Amino acid sequence: MEFEEGEVVLCTVDRIVGTVVFVKIEGNGEGSIVMSEVAPGRIRNIRDYVVPKKKIACKILRISPSGHIDLSLRRVSQKESKEVKSMAQGEQSYVKILKSILGDKAEKIIEKIKEKDNFYDFLQKARENPIELEKIMEEKDAERILEILNAQKKKKSIIKKEIHLTSMNSDGINDIKNALKGVKNIKIRYISGGRYSMESEADDMKTADSELRKAMEEIEKKAKNSRMDFSIKEK
Repeated sequence: MEFEEGEVVLCTVDRIVGTVVFVKIEGNGEGSIVMSEVAPGRIRNIRDYVVPKKKIACKILRISPSGHIDLSLRRVSQKESKEVKSMAQGEQSYVKILKSILGDKAEKIIEKIKEKDNFYDFLQKARENPIELEKIMEEKDAERILEILNAQKKKKSIIKKEIHLTSMNSDGINDIKNALKGVKNIKIRYISGGRYSMESEADDMKTADSELRKAMEEIEKKAKNSRMDFSIKEK
């Protein structure tokens, strides 16, 4: 499974070396967090925030050409952390479903799924596209799994961000309207004084996050072309 910059992932703290935290990323990856990305402000004792074996949600900042992943703990909102941990619980539930139906074949099937996609996301998508599930297992097994999945209540993933958008141009109000106009699948709400809330909703968190990031990139590009000030509030 490939990771993307900006993606929020569940990690397990592996070890702490000096001021650097090394973690194992769910999905067979590794990464590190420097002290300034653990928490805002001055940190007296890094172990007040992270200890080995603790599960934490982190945001991917950079992926180097060599594959090293730089992460941030402090840039993850409470909602994003809750979403990632909820997905992890959902994944455990899905693993139990597959093992109950597939028996000894389950482990091999789970590995096949993880090679091509996030395990949780794959089974969520399988509800709309059962063919993908039938490609990797017997049709009767796929039907039984889909029957259980469809009986479960499907929960939407919602991600919110706050942006700041202002213009000193003579026609600044229209510049702002044009920058926000035409953004698809995103709810935009005015807060106050150049502050706007952007909300993305999708079947899974990765899709919601991707759509929101694309929308913000689109707005930032329009803002730059019209010489407006644009920024994203980091929590």
